[in-house]
Amino acid sequence: QVQLVESGGGLVQAGGSLRLSCAASVPSFSAYGMGWFRQAAGKEREFVGAISRGGLNKDYADSVKGRFTISRDNGKKTVYLQMNSLQPEDTAVYSCAAAQTSYGVIPGRSPNYDYWGQGTQVTVSS
Repeated sequence: QVQLVESGGGLVQAGGSLRLSCAASVPSFSAYGMGWFRQAAGKEREFVGAISRGGLNKDYADSVKGRFTISRDNGKKTVYLQMNSLQPEDTAVYSCAAAQTSYGVIPGRSPNYDYWGQGTQVTVSS
């Protein structure tokens, strides 16, 4: 069983930055591609970005490209989401997810992942 625990959310002013972390409790973290999703109040869950098992290949939603960066540390079994130039429309609950993928393959943009974290709230004030 894979457990994912997000941290790093909070309240930030527009233009500010936050770094989210997602720690995994799994023997073989490097066997999983990882994704970040977000869900704002009253809206459907939205793809934010994803990273391949080795961390070399990444994909981002157009809405965050150039502002958000995904990275991972397989030794620490953790994936990160660095969020810069935050805007009020970025306010949401952010969740990480794990998907068993082949090496080098970026997990998809649809929420067909194997495991999910509980999420962490990010609130951006104007």
